[in-house]
Amino acid sequence: MESILENDVEPQSVAAFSASMPEDVQYESSVLPFIIRRGSSAVSLDEWVSRNRADVDRALHRYGAVLFKGFGIDSAERLNAVALAHSDELLDYIERGAPRIRLGDKVYSSTEYAKEEVIPMHHEMSYSHHWPTTLYFCSEIVAEEGGYTPLADDRKVIRAIPDEIKQRFIDKKVMYVRNYGLGVDMDWREAFQTDSKPVVEEYLAASKTQFEWLPGDVLRTRAVRQAIAVHPVTNDIVWFNHAHLFHSSNMPADVREFLAEEFTEEGMPRNAYYGDGSPIEDSVVAIIRSIYDQHAVRFEWEKGDVLFVDNFLLTHGRSPFKGPRRVCVAMSKLYTNHDI
Repeated sequence: MESILENDVEPQSVAAFSASMPEDVQYESSVLPFIIRRGSSAVSLDEWVSRNRADVDRALHRYGAVLFKGFGIDSAERLNAVALAHSDELLDYIERGAPRIRLGDKVYSSTEYAKEEVIPMHHEMSYSHHWPTTLYFCSEIVAEEGGYTPLADDRKVIRAIPDEIKQRFIDKKVMYVRNYGLGVDMDWREAFQTDSKPVVEEYLAASKTQFEWLPGDVLRTRAVRQAIAVHPVTNDIVWFNHAHLFHSSNMPADVREFLAEEFTEEGMPRNAYYGDGSPIEDSVVAIIRSIYDQHAVRFEWEKGDVLFVDNFLLTHGRSPFKGPRRVCVAMSKLYTNHDI
């Protein structure tokens, strides 16, 4: 159950922060996300963001997410322009964790999972050796019901995780085992966006990922990654991994049982272990999921809304929904973890 989480910042501090921002738009919110609403001027969002990059970054570093309302950014093309106004270069989506559709130039659909499914809270690509620093979302089609993009502040999540669990992950890190090409998830061609095995192998070697080719054109990878991360600008320490999402207990019990019988634990499409290869207890990832649920904040999407998210500071997810829904996504500012 998603709940409203008050910011650590007092309302008067929010007002003071808003007063220091540029004029010609309106500011509001004492809860996530920080809202910037179009005022009476006819300024376009890409023009405004381009002029005020430093202030947008300051808001992102303080709140973790900024929601722009009233600017009419309701297409992949318009999102591309706004994202490029904030960052001069957008990222492709390689080493994919979930299926997406390319909607425009480096703009993608949000995860293409069934509308009945919950997508748990996660940092984009925290299972990889590199990840985007900033995410951009725009609402093109609003669901009839549900379809929220909940947010959680990982500066608070990491404080809520029991010290014993936290230290165990910090000491051991996380190992992700993935099997591409089983017919029940993505194959390696979709995940790495290439038909070339040598290109995939070069990428995996550069990222210190162990791999082996199995019969049936299946690719198995093992990668040890971080459990926490340090924000490169604010120095905030955050919980930063996909353990609770990739762990096999995240599946329905019957699906998990079927896949384990069909492919074995190691042969499942994806799974997460401690970095030494030992199993992560179901109870541990259940606690982490529960903490994320307790800290999740949701807001109502409106057509044309744009959401900027600091991918270090906040996790995001998706609620089930009814009716058509389309959220476009772009990413920028690749960060590489050289300590793996």
